[in-house]
Amino acid sequence: MTAELNYYRYEFKAMGTPCDIQLFSQSELKAKRAADMAIADVQRLENLYSRYKTDSFLSEINRTAASAGKIEVDDETASLLDYAVTCYEQSDGLFDITSGILRRAWKFDQVALPDQNLIDELLNKVGWHNVTWKKPVLSFSVPGMEIDFGGVVKEYAVDRAATLCYSHGIRHGVINLGGDIKVIGPRADGSPWRVGIRHPRDKDGLLDTLLLYEGALASSGDYERCILINGVRYGHVLNPKTGWPVKHLAAVSVIGDFCVVAGSASTIAMLKETEGPEWLHELGLPHLWVDVQGASGGSI
Repeated sequence: MTAELNYYRYEFKAMGTPCDIQLFSQSELKAKRAADMAIADVQRLENLYSRYKTDSFLSEINRTAASAGKIEVDDETASLLDYAVTCYEQSDGLFDITSGILRRAWKFDQVALPDQNLIDELLNKVGWHNVTWKKPVLSFSVPGMEIDFGGVVKEYAVDRAATLCYSHGIRHGVINLGGDIKVIGPRADGSPWRVGIRHPRDKDGLLDTLLLYEGALASSGDYERCILINGVRYGHVLNPKTGWPVKHLAAVSVIGDFCVVAGSASTIAMLKETEGPEWLHELGLPHLWVDVQGASGGSI
């Protein structure tokens, strides 16, 4: 006879967002061990790849990039770079990890549009085509460039946290890092987890509630970081070719086997503007989108 499973929840903050891990386990000790291991790994990844930490490996990469130098990277960083290259190719250059530098122009805590001259100046330092990546060496040909794993690493951390919990015997649980979610398995009684998708225009409203037994969910949109000027909303998803925010879709949510795939797919759809919904349809992953006019669609 199977021992009764109890519910445990662990809240923490990482990568600038509230996070939680919910697990069913035979004992509190087993649940805590799994959660502690997962949280430690999330923090490890934050320490490695945070652009805010001067001692992170990402900051070391960007100091090399600033002088158009070259740097050798480890296997884990190499796998993230390989994935970023795939996303760059699948998105016709719209998903570009060198575009983070554009945030220097866009200050979402100030209600003012940036100077076009500044955007143009920064665009000279954007473009994966200016980077040479031959594992394990990463080389930059334009001084002052940066890379930013913001569109990949949190989702990658979700997938790793779920894998770690599973390896510690957890078969029923959910990892949630700021709305990026991976379901390890259904709740203990076999019922699905209820996951709400926030409405992009109603802070307390839900667009939909999904019932998930497994898999991952990630969303992209102009939920938080945005400015409103003359009735026009400017979000934080920036087109690396123009330097300006996307303006067609307000939010996209995608379900996939892995959070990192769902996350990059939702971001690429935002970047593809009017072509985003059709691209998602062709991709074949369950999804939901809302445009800035309030129209919605998808296959969820």
